Amino acid sequence: MGRFQGKRILITGGTSGMGLAGALRIITEGGDVAITGLSEERLERTRTLLPKTSLILKSDSASEVDINALKEAISDWGSLDGLWLNAGFAEVSSPESVTADSFNRMMNANVRGPMLQLAALSKSLNSGASVLVTSSSSAYEGAAMTSLYAATKGAVIAMVKSWASALAERGIRANTLVPGPIETNFRHFMPEESRQQFEDFVVSQVSLGRAGTAEEAAAVALFLLSDDASYVTGSQYAVDGGLVHY
Repeated sequence: MGRFQGKRILITGGTSGMGLAGALRIITEGGDVAITGLSEERLERTRTLLPKTSLILKSDSASEVDINALKEAISDWGSLDGLWLNAGFAEVSSPESVTADSFNRMMNANVRGPMLQLAALSKSLNSGASVLVTSSSSAYEGAAMTSLYAATKGAVIAMVKSWASALAERGIRANTLVPGPIETNFRHFMPEESRQQFEDFVVSQVSLGRAGTAEEAAAVALFLLSDDASYVTGSQYAVDGGLVHY
């Protein structure tokens, strides 16, 4: 039997990158998946890749209305053995160019969203379930142009440590995935030339000398979501090729 035989896992931001890679592997290991995303094109593509038993929903992690709708959908679908809060977005900017609007937009998606999602979905988590939240090595890099994004990802790390303590009495584990430069579409908001320069610079700092793949990041995520990590909670696991030594 696969590690996820008979288990239900919800992945937010699961229509591309490491989220989708994780969903596909969970299916091969016997599990059922629920996926959220925002892009209609990616949602439609995901429907062609996953079994018809999968739950695939358009949902914005920054929207309280969508979070409540997600709660109801999961209540109908079935209780959860794993919750991977992977949705988020990034922008780069100098400290001087941060506005109240840009601050609120990123905090809402990257911090408020997962906080409210956990609050809404907590009662749907089975005893022994695993919660995983995607952070970023940006929280440790000290890059000049990522102060706002790094702040949101640092907040996630602190948040999950408290969740680990709060959920332990129910036998639920909570951990953080800290990916470094992973080959996904996550930075596609940047102009191609700027994105390539940024990625080349980051990869030049990586001990293994390359970016990671979505499948490599998903492999670590699935370890943390599975019973293989039954004695791991309150931890953060880096998947960064040696970019940040902490």
